[in-house]
Amino acid sequence: MAMSKDDLHQLIEELPDAEVHAAARYIQFLRSNRDPFIQALLEAPLDDEAETEEEQNAVDEAWQEYLDGKARPWTEVREELTRDKETRFEGRLVTSR
Repeated sequence: MAMSKDDLHQLIEELPDAEVHAAARYIQFLRSNRDPFIQALLEAPLDDEAETEEEQNAVDEAWQEYLDGKARPWTEVREELTRDKETRFEGRLVTSR
């Protein structure tokens, strides 16, 4: 369905006051962003490939682990990943900065 500027104005009029700032920022972003690559990303479909049975099984398994309380909070994972900033790469000691 194509939307006219008048339709957009009506949507803006119907927005709750608490959402006006967010809508304004997004519209300003769209107006100022003329990069064709960014435009292509914004207009691209979320996913153009059908999900395979293997992918769906992996999603189902991960979701069930989450529901069973087996998931770890991001803060815990991040701490583990950043705890030791030194790593070995091809036999050389590399310190991430």
